[in-house]
Amino acid sequence: MRLIRGLHNLHPGHQGGAVTIGNFDGLHRGHQAVLRQLHRYAARHRLVTTVMTFEPTAQEFFSPQTAPARLQRLRDKLAMLRGLEVDQTLCLRFDRKLAELSAERFIRQILVDGLDVRYLVVGDDFRFGKDRSGDFALLQEAGKRYGFEVVGTGTFLEGDDRVSSTRVRQALAAGELVLAERLLGRPYRMCGRVAAGQQRGRTIGFPTANIHLHRVVSPLNGVFSVRVHGLGAQALHGVANIGTRPTVDGSYRVLEVHLFDFESDIYGRHLDVEFCSKLRDEMKFASFEALKQQIDADAEKARRFFSERVSASE
Repeated sequence: MRLIRGLHNLHPGHQGGAVTIGNFDGLHRGHQAVLRQLHRYAARHRLVTTVMTFEPTAQEFFSPQTAPARLQRLRDKLAMLRGLEVDQTLCLRFDRKLAELSAERFIRQILVDGLDVRYLVVGDDFRFGKDRSGDFALLQEAGKRYGFEVVGTGTFLEGDDRVSSTRVRQALAAGELVLAERLLGRPYRMCGRVAAGQQRGRTIGFPTANIHLHRVVSPLNGVFSVRVHGLGAQALHGVANIGTRPTVDGSYRVLEVHLFDFESDIYGRHLDVEFCSKLRDEMKFASFEALKQQIDADAEKARRFFSERVSASE
């Protein structure tokens, strides 16, 4: 998959394709249905498939303190788009210049002159351009003028409700990991590189791999049983905490993972952490000894969770 950063990096070889536009946060089952629709049309007409996305999101640009939690970092989103066989991703920097672009100029400058779009898939509630003045009807009218087809994505349901990134966030915030898995079509994971920490966990017998989240807001908080991928052929089991570590007066949010029966040095390794069940919310303890006792209980509960799952599959 080609990554094109900014309109200035577009050239004729990137043009004339089937395009969809959005944040695609989490790449849930609804997003996957859109991409299947895009692939079907592109295959019939021998066109490249293009996903246009934005970094940061419009909400993060206008209201960084109240923007919703990211389900994926850009790096993880791009890796998944590659796995979904998207030909190219155009990542536009959302800045003041883009925010001030009128809807008509967005169509002309980006869709027509930049991408020479032939087929466009967007939600019928898609808004774009300065003051969100552009909508689906304007795109359809522009398609007639400039010679490209515009189609809506339809609604992808799980139960009676629409699958959306917002719904995934709500499920994760509530600790409903089974529901989140159904919405995503896969277990929820966070990825990152192991960084040096304060090594306080070693002093109480629970060394942890520390992974910085690189997010303003985390979609998950609390203590979880986890599977960790990236350290061998088989996933490893463990217990993880996402939070600010109030017992030690932590000042930033971090993912800490304790792996069961594992002692190797893994600083700098890239891990893929799969969240399996929520054990409890994060809390502040009166002492390190009280914290240690609770982590003992958390680890035992996580071990029991995995043991029961193995027994159920036999």
